Amino acid sequence: MRFNAIRVTALVAAMLAASVPAIVAESLPSRDPRVKDLSVERSENKLFVNFSLDLTQLKLKSDREVTIHPVITAGDSVVVLPKVVAAGRNRYIQNQRKRTFTGSERLTRSGGVIDYHAVIPYSSWMGSSVISLSEDWCGCGFDIEESRRSDVAAIDLRERVFSPRWAYISPRVEARKERSASGSAYIDFKVNRTEIDPCYRRNPQELAAIRDTIDIIKNDPDSRIEAITITGYASPEGPFDNNERLAKGRTQSLADYVRGLYSFPSSVLHTASVAEDWAGLVRYVENSDMTCRDEILSVISRTDLDPDAREWKLKKEFPDQYRYLLDNVYPGLRHSDYTVRYVISSFSDPAKIAKVMKEDPRKLSLHELYVLAQTLPTDSDEFREVFEVAVRLYPDAPEANLNAAVSALSFGDITGAGRYLAKSGDSPEAVYARGIYAARTGDYVSALSLLSRAGQLGLGAYANDAIEQLRLMGKID
Repeated sequence: MRFNAIRVTALVAAMLAASVPAIVAESLPSRDPRVKDLSVERSENKLFVNFSLDLTQLKLKSDREVTIHPVITAGDSVVVLPKVVAAGRNRYIQNQRKRTFTGSERLTRSGGVIDYHAVIPYSSWMGSSVISLSEDWCGCGFDIEESRRSDVAAIDLRERVFSPRWAYISPRVEARKERSASGSAYIDFKVNRTEIDPCYRRNPQELAAIRDTIDIIKNDPDSRIEAITITGYASPEGPFDNNERLAKGRTQSLADYVRGLYSFPSSVLHTASVAEDWAGLVRYVENSDMTCRDEILSVISRTDLDPDAREWKLKKEFPDQYRYLLDNVYPGLRHSDYTVRYVISSFSDPAKIAKVMKEDPRKLSLHELYVLAQTLPTDSDEFREVFEVAVRLYPDAPEANLNAAVSALSFGDITGAGRYLAKSGDSPEAVYARGIYAARTGDYVSALSLLSRAGQLGLGAYANDAIEQLRLMGKID
């Protein structure tokens, strides 16, 4: 016989002072019209069955009786609850005189209604079982196989755990994995000269840093350099025309130095120059606490003045601060910024992706990391590590933050999930994940709102399943 599964709340024992576990009661609809107001409840080690048995439609001759046995079954496991004997007038009187009814056993006249209550020891197999009524009309005794039996309800006393489906998002495929590496070199030039002396002052270390940046990329079999750009800056002291000459000449000298080391095509190396790094000076003063900071900023930010007039005004009106800047800040404004733009090969083999992730994860795209994750058990540490690596490499990418948040939720890391969700964007998957997060943190009003919205945005199957679980758990209406 088919019947609807009826949920009965599993009790989490809350011990009172008298050591009696608390009981959570729930009324259950019945498939047998004779059984009304059915409730099945459990404590830590007891099962409580209560219902009203309507026998008003039962008509018996005066000398007849029927024995009704409430039974709980699950597979081969059976427990018989205290019986109810309904009898005609004469048989009822005879039973009162001759038979003993103990405990919860009941004797009643046919055609009435009785309130039935039984308490039995609880066994774990009852967590998923069926309650039925078995009837003995011949007085042959109880036999579950031979008796007439009607299923009343399915009982589910198993603990309800919120187990939502996890909605990860597949990042887009990068057609070209373009990357760049940048740095600033502080090459020392002799006064008013543009030639590079590789051995002069700190030049060995500064030039080595440029070479290392290029060599790491050039010697990587998975990378291809497409462009190297060098931009030289001079500081604002002295005539603008001379500074412009120095910036251009010194930039060209550094480009020639790089060109002499490598056999790059001419199209790879690019140069640019800035005669005076006023922008760098503005940034320094803005972040300083020097005297007359705002007044100095008003002078060096005046683009209506030509550079030489700006420097003269600064030197005249703020001589002490100018001397400090000249000695301590201007040297840092004489720099050469370099950027190496390159393309990395794409990877599709999960084994290769896993190897690259261990050796140099910066080579991997979000999509490649996602491909690797799809091959790993979702409950493994390796699975979670992939999304942690992804969000470290791409800390501002919504897809990386979303997948890291979902992974954190699946591992019970609520704090981490909340941190990632703040940067996970507004995709349907992000809305759904925020709904799961709200449920996990006990904010069921927000959970219902967010899950409903996620369903409207296209995640109906996921959202509806989560909402139904919360309803069955009694968390939402």
